[in-house]
Amino acid sequence: MRARLNQIVVDCRDPHRLVRFWAALLGGDPVDRARGWSHVEPPGSARLAFQPVTDGKAGKNRLHLDIAVEAMEPAIAQALRQGATRIGETVTDDQGSFQVMSDPEGNEFCFVTSTA
Repeated sequence: MRARLNQIVVDCRDPHRLVRFWAALLGGDPVDRARGWSHVEPPGSARLAFQPVTDGKAGKNRLHLDIAVEAMEPAIAQALRQGATRIGETVTDDQGSFQVMSDPEGNEFCFVTSTA
C-alpha cells in the first residue's frame, strides 16, 4: 500500500486570518469550517488546513513549506503586504536562492528559486 498526502495541517490561534494569508499567497479560495477550522486548496498543491489551538508557537518549526517562485523580490513584497515577516537575508548557493519568511503567526516558510 502506498500512502498519499491529503492535507497539511497548521496549528494556529486564528485560522480565519491565516487561511486568507495563505490563499492570497498561493491561490485558491479560503473556506471557513465548523469548530473554527479553515482550509484552502491551492491549485496543484495539497490542501492547507488551519486548526485552532490556544497555545502560541514556541521555537523553530520542525517542518516548513518551500514555495517555488519565479522572482524572489516580488514574492517577498507581496508576502510582506499580506502580513509576513522576512527573516534574515536571501541565501544563494549552487542550487538556487531561498529566503526564510514567517507567516502572520510566526510559522516559517521559504521562498525558493532554482538555477536548474
